[in-house]
Amino acid sequence: MSIKKFAVATYDDEAVLFPAVKKVRGAGYKIHDVFTPFAVHGLDEALGEKESDLHIAGFIYGLTGTATALGFMGWIFTTDWPQNFGGKPLFPLPAFIPIVFELTVLFSAVGMVLTFCYLNQIMPGVKKHIFNPRQTDDKFVMVIEVNDDTANDTMSFLKGTGAESTELQIAESEWWYGRFDKKEDYELQQQIA
Repeated sequence: MSIKKFAVATYDDEAVLFPAVKKVRGAGYKIHDVFTPFAVHGLDEALGEKESDLHIAGFIYGLTGTATALGFMGWIFTTDWPQNFGGKPLFPLPAFIPIVFELTVLFSAVGMVLTFCYLNQIMPGVKKHIFNPRQTDDKFVMVIEVNDDTANDTMSFLKGTGAESTELQIAESEWWYGRFDKKEDYELQQQIA
């Protein structure tokens, strides 16, 4: 785990946040993350994020469900327990379609939910540093990683973008498993440094 220093800017409105993101990116700063209380349309493009590959993962999970259903039913009805039902073939594909459809949807849905949770680091037990307690209520928070040399310049630049407030925080840059008592570790390392 790596503890880093962050410049945190808080905004009241998304109409102020959008131009601020463009100014910050235009000035060459690398935005660590932006936290909003609701989904903001177009923010991912403004941040320069690439399109999610979640739909490709869903297609692969769906193909896996289809292959599992066809393979398992084909093995059961042709190899493991072959039975002749009224002269029908041992592999009656039209009769398998409802089960194949259900397993395709099941594998795709469960796989995409688990992939989404992993990619967004919201799995059970995962903890992340909360930069502003109101970031999920009514505030928009932009976080930029800084070092000791650039901290003051970054803070004054963020104030000029219309930020309601700015502050420096020392935090864990990644997610971790466990409890939120990691703050004690931050304070300890801050005292040592």
